[in-house]
This record gives sequence, C-alpha cells and structure tokens, in this order.
Amino acid sequence: MIARILPLLLFLILLPTLYIDLHYLRHRRVSVSRRLLWWLPNILLLVFTLILASIPHFAPRETHVLNSYLLCLALWTIPSFVFFLCSVIGWGCCRLFRSRRNYGNLIGLLLVVGLWYVVIYGVTRGFTQLRVRHLTFSFPSLPAAFDGYRIVQFSDVHIGSYSGIYFPLMQQAIDSIHAYHPDMVVFTGDLQNREPREILPHRQSLSKLHAKDGVFSVMGNHDYPLYIGGSDREKAQQLAQYQRLQREMGWQLLLNSHAVIRRGADSIVIAGMENDGNGTHFPQLGDIEKTLEGVTGNTFVVMLQHDPTSWQRKILPLSHVQLTLSGHTHAMQFSLFGWSPSSLIYRENNGSYTTDEGRAINVSSGLGGFIPFRFGVPGEIVVITLKKIS
Repeated sequence: MIARILPLLLFLILLPTLYIDLHYLRHRRVSVSRRLLWWLPNILLLVFTLILASIPHFAPRETHVLNSYLLCLALWTIPSFVFFLCSVIGWGCCRLFRSRRNYGNLIGLLLVVGLWYVVIYGVTRGFTQLRVRHLTFSFPSLPAAFDGYRIVQFSDVHIGSYSGIYFPLMQQAIDSIHAYHPDMVVFTGDLQNREPREILPHRQSLSKLHAKDGVFSVMGNHDYPLYIGGSDREKAQQLAQYQRLQREMGWQLLLNSHAVIRRGADSIVIAGMENDGNGTHFPQLGDIEKTLEGVTGNTFVVMLQHDPTSWQRKILPLSHVQLTLSGHTHAMQFSLFGWSPSSLIYRENNGSYTTDEGRAINVSSGLGGFIPFRFGVPGEIVVITLKKIS
C-alpha cells in the first residue's frame, strides 16, 4: 500500500518541511539546533515511510505498525501540508493585494486544529460508536408467510482491527444483533483485513452468532488472498482456511450459490455472489447465472453481494432479484454535514436505493475498517423488515 503512493508521501513530507524551514526558520535566523528539531520528526517519518514501502505485502502483518504510521501522518504530515498550502496561498494574496498580513497562516492554523480534532475523535469515540439502522422494504411479490420477516445485516468487519482497546467491540456488535431476534443474519463481506489468522481471537464470539434460519455470508475483496505475498499455493491455502473457518463457525458461505428458506408452503431464496468488483482493483468473480441456477422468475430473492457496483452492472439487467444487500464502500468512514466523499465514487454509496420498478438495494457503511477510524459514519448493523403489499 505504501509503495503504491510513495512519491506522493515523499512530496507531502518534504515540501512543507522545506517551506517552513526556509520561509520561517531560516528567514528569522532561528538557530541550527532548533531547525534540526523541526527536521527530526520529518526525517524519522521519511525513514519509516521507506521501510514500509520496502515491505512486499500490501501492509505489515502487524496492523498496529501501519496504524501508528498513519496516525503520525494524520497528526503531523497532513496538518503541515495543509498549513503550507494556506500559507502559500496567503503569501500570493499578499503579493497580489500588496498586503503585509498573511491571513493564510491564521486560516492554516485553524484548519490544523480542526484536523487534529477529526483525527483524535475518529480513532477514539468515533470508531467505538455503534448505530442500529432500521429499514422496511415492501414488495408485492413477497410471499404472505414472510410478511414481517426480519433480517439483520452487518458488513465490513475487518476483524484484524479489533485488537487492544477495540477488542470488546465485536462482542458488543454480536449482542446487538441478537437483541433484535432476527429470522436471518447476513454478512456482506470483508470479515478479515488480510489473512484468516485475524479471525482466530474472535472465533468463539463469532461462532455464537445465530438466527432462526441461520447466518449467511459472502466474501468481500479483503477475504481473498490479494493483500499478502507468497506463492499461488500459499494463497490457495489462505483462501481455503478462510472458507473453512466460516463453516466451522456455523455460517453458510454462499459462493455463487443460493439457499431456500421455507415457511409452510411459501419460500424465498437467499442468494450470494462472490465479490463482483471492477475486475481491476477488486475481484470480479460474480456469476449470476450460476448463483440463481434453478430459481424461477416468480421467486422472491434476496441477493448478497459485497460490491454495490454489481447491482447496476449485473444484478438489475441480468436477474429479477428484488432486494440486494451490499457493503464495501464504508461511506469512506468519513462524513461532514451528511456528505461523504464516497458519493463521488459510488452511485449507490451508503443507505437504501429503489428503482422505479420497486427493486431495492441497501449499502451498509459497515462495522469496522482496515484503518480504525470513523468520523460522522459510526459502525452499524441494519435491521431489515420485509413487508408484503398488495
């Protein structure tokens, strides 16, 4: 991950460091020893950056190493760069309007304080919050016996991030799911960050997750061995271990497959596609024909698909699926006054969406994250009630 953006990181670290040293410290004849104090943390960050960039994996196996590095960037490098930008713009305005006061410095300092608040809140209280979102979806095609059927959806756990002070949060989420006595629990992908060993400390808690009709799951992009090095054989072993752990926990992992849920003479289908992303950065393995093989056109289908872009690309044009449940976006784990930058990337980025024909998708912002940070987007579980309308 660091290697992919190494030039950008070096730019972010070095440019404000040089600017502040030359424009303020040297210009005001600050002693060499004090200037070295300014350079020291930036040199350490440069060294840290180069070490992480040399790691062949997407990220270090010990996530606290990466998280510590990212926290340093968020509290030091990014604020320094923001101040640099504001100061340069303010300096340009001074030259343009022949003013001696650089208001860009003041604006930069205010923004730095705001950034510190966002970061500190996001890694403390923000990441520990849990929201329960309630949704009701109404369909004329829903069998009468399933009127009032309750599904609890959770997504994007990234369980490797639930260590240390965050460890109890997983059990709290499971307790919250059970509190709603669901008919079915569904998990829409990204249980791990990188590898199955992250699941082991929480396996006992996850094994207790239950519902009347069972726990159904699909795989997200992080559940495939994409973010580790090793041979094809080693990656295949990682994938097999992940799938085995899910089954040992009592979850029914749907791999381009489906199951039938019955209530007397009525039934619905719970289907699950493998991750169906863009095929470039995210696996495009979803096979909708295989997933719905043998399912007739008048059957009510709930589809689990980690990546919501598949809804417009495959699910709507190639099937009659009435309700799709997805995750993946996390709503970028950041929202300010109700706006998230994920809306610039994903057409269906967070929440529920319905077509003119009444077909619907819910995109969950997820529980956790590869990086333990959330601001304005608390972790969530979604309680979904199905209603029949005439």
